[in-house]
Amino acid sequence: MTVKLSRAAVKQLPKNVGVPGYGQSDLAAGIIHFGIGNFHRAHQAVYLDELFNTGTDHEWGLVGAGVLPSDETMRQKLEAQDWLTTVVEQDSGHRTAHVTSSMIDYLKPSDTEGTITRLADPAIRIVSMTITEGGYFIDPASGVFNPKHPAIIADAANIKAPKTVFGLILAGLMRRRDEGTAPFTVMSCDNIPGNGHVTSDAVSGLATLIDPKLAKWVKDNVAFPNSMVDRITPATTDRERSLLATDFGVEDNWPVFCEPFKQWVLEDHFPTGRPALEKVGVTFVKDVAPYELMKIRILNGGHAAIAYPAALMDIHFVHEAMQEPLIRDYLTKLEREEIIPVLPPVPDMPFDEYFDLIVRRFSNPKIGDTIQRLCQDGSNRQPKFILPTTADRLKAGKSITGLSLVSALWCRFCAGTTDSGKPTNYLDASAERLKVEALKAKDDPKAFLAMTDIFGEVGTASVFAQSFSGILHTLWDKGARSTLQLYLDDAL
Repeated sequence: MTVKLSRAAVKQLPKNVGVPGYGQSDLAAGIIHFGIGNFHRAHQAVYLDELFNTGTDHEWGLVGAGVLPSDETMRQKLEAQDWLTTVVEQDSGHRTAHVTSSMIDYLKPSDTEGTITRLADPAIRIVSMTITEGGYFIDPASGVFNPKHPAIIADAANIKAPKTVFGLILAGLMRRRDEGTAPFTVMSCDNIPGNGHVTSDAVSGLATLIDPKLAKWVKDNVAFPNSMVDRITPATTDRERSLLATDFGVEDNWPVFCEPFKQWVLEDHFPTGRPALEKVGVTFVKDVAPYELMKIRILNGGHAAIAYPAALMDIHFVHEAMQEPLIRDYLTKLEREEIIPVLPPVPDMPFDEYFDLIVRRFSNPKIGDTIQRLCQDGSNRQPKFILPTTADRLKAGKSITGLSLVSALWCRFCAGTTDSGKPTNYLDASAERLKVEALKAKDDPKAFLAMTDIFGEVGTASVFAQSFSGILHTLWDKGARSTLQLYLDDAL
């Protein structure tokens, strides 16, 4: 027998499912969050749920928001179960399920005026977001906001009816300014270096197109704290829904399965107040940058490194990739010899211990994280997770063989087939262009590096171009498995 998740059914849930110690009616809206995906519901929403369970800070309830068709799909799924989510944490040692109730509403993506009105509500003091790395309208190679993007130009021309997240945020800030209400804090929770600065550039950059004085007001009055967020959270499929129903007796339209580990480091810059998240494990610091760089380059860079050889070798799950000695040893050599040595130190965080933790997390067999998920959106992820390390090592005159291998593996994957000839399922806004250039690169490797919006100056560096070209030829000639072995043997 299973129980369909709803507010009325919470008390009927099996005893092995944790339930909130507070009711949604106990909460008042204090945060609007754009991008109610799995990561947010396994991370920020969980931290808030844990805080609310202490009996405090109930004025910081979550209100969901979005602009995409997928946001409306999620809204309908969650509305049918009163905004509740079942979060399942699991590793090889245990599996636990807990229902979170930190969300109290979800604005209709089609209701632009309603969203702006809610953003202008003085009770809303934080607007947060998880809109993925590709949602910030930035040039992948330079990391600079692109004010010429058609969506940004359209919002600037009609800011009263914006279509982007940043247009909605700016419209809400403008209304608060006009009504004499203090601006809310804008908090990015995406895996982008300096995510607060990047978000500030996007909002003020859009404002500049409308009125330079508005842009100055944004820069002078709106806080954009930087943050580092971390929790491996795979996509939800029927597999997860079935496991939840079978093992815990709960029917959830969109449950979240994740690892037990989670981390959140935040710059403590919230002029209009914030929830006391330090009570539930959030670390507040003056400078997030070292933590952020460590996580983005070691964890996210590690994911990018193992994704493409695993895909080329027809490996489905991440933990299966880590069970393959060639991939595990390749990751270890890459991290210890090329990535970690160019990182600045992080307080109380030895890199060797952090990397060992990452290996254990990647190897967790219960997560069910897929190689396909790691492969998607490479045109945005490579310039953020891999190429900056390559650039640092080039400047220092250090070896880049392993990093060149990462880029060459990505190029080989983008050509559209695995080593066995199976088609690759590649989700990327630039997928068609990537495939065209990757196929050209089989005979002329520099064709792939000519995408300067992705590779920037790294692609024009002769040392990198030569290393990349030689490795790509080897990948086409010998395949991923043999190429990894050559790398481990220092024979590339």
